[in-house]
Amino acid sequence: MAMEVTQVLLSAQSIDGNVRKHAEDSLRQFQEQNLPGFLVSLSGELASEDKPVDSRKLAGLILKNALDAKDENRKQELVQRWLSLDPVAKTQVKSCLLQTLSSLVPDARSTATQVIAKVAGIELPQKQWPELIGSLLSNIHQVPTHVKQATLETLGYLCEEVSPQVVDQDQVNKILTAVVQGMNASEGNNDVRLAATRALYNALGFAQANFSNDMERDYIMRVVCETTVCPELKIRQAAFECLVSIAAMYYEKLAPYIQDIYNITAKAVRVDEEPVALQAIEFWSTICDEETDILEEYMGDSNGDSDIPCFYFIKQALPALIPLLLETLLKQEEDQDLDEGAWNIAMAGGTCLGLVARTVGDDIVPLVMPFIEENITKPDWRQREAASYAFGSILEGPSPDKLAPLVNHALPFMLSALVKDPNNHVKDTTAWTLGRMFEFLHSSIVGTPIINEGNCQQIITVLLQSMKDVPNVAEKACGALYFLAQGYEDVGPTSPLTPLFQEIVQSLLTVTHREDATESRLRTAAYETLNEVVRCSTDETATLVVQLVSVIMMELHKCLEAQNLSSDEREKRSELIGLLCGCMQVIIQKLGSLDSTKYVLVQYSDQIMRLFFRVFACRNATAHEEAMLAIGALAYSIGQEFSNYMPEFYKFLEMDLQNFEEYQVCAVTVGVVGDICRALELKILPYCDGIMTQLLKNLSSDNLHRSVKPPLFSCIGDIALAIGDNFNKYLMYAMNTLQLAAEMYAHTSGFDDEMTEYINSLRNGILEAYSAIFQGFKNSSKTQLLIPYAPHILQFLDSIYMEKDMDDVVMKTAIGVLGDLADTLGSNAGSLIQQSLSSRDFLNECLTSEDHLIKESAEWARLAINRAISV
Repeated sequence: MAMEVTQVLLSAQSIDGNVRKHAEDSLRQFQEQNLPGFLVSLSGELASEDKPVDSRKLAGLILKNALDAKDENRKQELVQRWLSLDPVAKTQVKSCLLQTLSSLVPDARSTATQVIAKVAGIELPQKQWPELIGSLLSNIHQVPTHVKQATLETLGYLCEEVSPQVVDQDQVNKILTAVVQGMNASEGNNDVRLAATRALYNALGFAQANFSNDMERDYIMRVVCETTVCPELKIRQAAFECLVSIAAMYYEKLAPYIQDIYNITAKAVRVDEEPVALQAIEFWSTICDEETDILEEYMGDSNGDSDIPCFYFIKQALPALIPLLLETLLKQEEDQDLDEGAWNIAMAGGTCLGLVARTVGDDIVPLVMPFIEENITKPDWRQREAASYAFGSILEGPSPDKLAPLVNHALPFMLSALVKDPNNHVKDTTAWTLGRMFEFLHSSIVGTPIINEGNCQQIITVLLQSMKDVPNVAEKACGALYFLAQGYEDVGPTSPLTPLFQEIVQSLLTVTHREDATESRLRTAAYETLNEVVRCSTDETATLVVQLVSVIMMELHKCLEAQNLSSDEREKRSELIGLLCGCMQVIIQKLGSLDSTKYVLVQYSDQIMRLFFRVFACRNATAHEEAMLAIGALAYSIGQEFSNYMPEFYKFLEMDLQNFEEYQVCAVTVGVVGDICRALELKILPYCDGIMTQLLKNLSSDNLHRSVKPPLFSCIGDIALAIGDNFNKYLMYAMNTLQLAAEMYAHTSGFDDEMTEYINSLRNGILEAYSAIFQGFKNSSKTQLLIPYAPHILQFLDSIYMEKDMDDVVMKTAIGVLGDLADTLGSNAGSLIQQSLSSRDFLNECLTSEDHLIKESAEWARLAINRAISV
């Protein structure tokens, strides 16, 4: 059954393209003609000690790819394929894999550990391969250390692949015992200790019962803490990673150990190497996340109760923790501002400081202010930058009352530093800190405004000047201006920015034309800020926004005309087209929202649409998406006039609805169909056959990304609402699709939180479609067509009510559907609603809801139901 594959595997890695292609074709052919033989041959190659390392590695990789894929649908196919494989072949493959764990070649062992875990991920949930964990555990007592190391690595990967429910507690205990023993200092071999420590990291999710037992937990914690001081760097790092994971999973069990952990982490932060120090800081960041979540839940819960008590570890540690974090801020790297992915001790310390501020609020301020005051004027740039970073980090969390006086006092100094400080790092951080001041403290809510008529002009002058600085500083200055504009969003008819509007817009456009605008995201930041300035502008500057239309259209035209570009230039051009379309969208929304400027959009719409049609010719997902969104905004603004563009636009619409590869484009297009339905109403009718066919096709496809499904359901509703009882042509198909989906998503038991949230979004889409269909048929002579569907809809409402896991959004839509049913069908629905299992309970629950939107919907539904029953 098996065959010799060594030479083919080596040829598949040849530098000669022809040889390589021929070998790949041979492998593909073998796989298609005889899958069991193919997999047995590969596992035999991997297990054989006298084969070359390169062919063994590739054999293992192909095996792994035959069991797993990134794409969820493909993965399910591979799982089913393996499960239906000839049992004899599967046994041979698994036997070869286990044999490879004792290979003397590290690469072969390492590959085998991963493949075994993949097979376990498929078979253990099916109650197959029950002897696997036992045979791995018996390996642990083997004399050769390399076998022990590979086995621990396998156990680690196995815990990553399968869910804790699949492994019984007795086996969990044995795995944890083996792993923790492998971590012990008495284990002389570092490879074994590292594999064991990494395995514990993956096994922590299985240790629920063990962490509830004081003795077992003490033992695990002692070994983890001892391992954090191992001489070997990688092992220390892995041990701290375990501590971080324990903080997230077992926060409520940490109290007895927290003092020791503080001492260990503080020492690591101060004297250990960076990879270890970063994990030590991450431990405290994780504690902050846990405590913030608990306190938010506590505040949000009406009876002031949280599942887990808050131990206020951060509050208790403040006097020691804050000085430790402030020290880290002085460990900057010379060029960290220029590297987008940079991450170092100073950045981790500042991030943690910010999380501490969110966790403890006002208490942090007196502990940090002396550091800022002491360092902000020091000759060494590191001290000035650290002081500014510390200030920016504590602006979210403490109360505005506590911060406003300090910010008012510091603002003139910060503005001066932004222009005059000789060091770029300091200017970069100063601009970031100003942005944080404006984000959290400048809005109508704050008692003492930090921006007033006296300083507004000066602040803007400084920011516009700073936008001419090096790209990383200019980008942060744009960010500060963004939040400054945002703070004036709801100021009423006049804004302090009005006199400066023209100058601000001109400066931002100048930034977009800088030669170095592609560095440090500068051009993107300038357009984002321009969008925000336009969005938050008042009616006073509407005429200036009108002038922007032709400016941005001209930019887009120039961009589309560019010829003979390299691939790098093409990519930059696509990005710029996306930014310009995004800017057009904001301008269209602004002008469309004012009666005085709507006419401008009608005048320009021909030119605008011509440009957007040209954008569709560029095959770039982001540009496509942005152009689609802008078209949706235009349709919404000009209403029925948009029908002039439908004959040409429809082909792009259809193309993008079929774009499963770039599913974000598809999702945006589905939303735009909704906008166009609202704009055109009955004028959408000629295009409905094509659109409905495509929507139903998309809903039944397994290849479309799942995030697009909920808006697809809502979109069916948008069409129904636009065309009223003309929808009867599609009623049977749409209702069948909705009914199948409703049955599938009525129950969520056994799913995790993320999946439950997704199912709720699907339910909401289904309910929105039902609601719109009923509203569309209201007062029509064809309402009786809906009567047959009412019992099933009521059954769906019963099911999701009984599940008790609806979120507020679904609850509001669901009670609305109950009202729409009664409102449209009248007495035909009255008796059905009275017979329904839980309609009355559901209605009463919604009527007493604390969410006023749910309550409002419920009160309307009650009136509709009472009318229907009394007829």
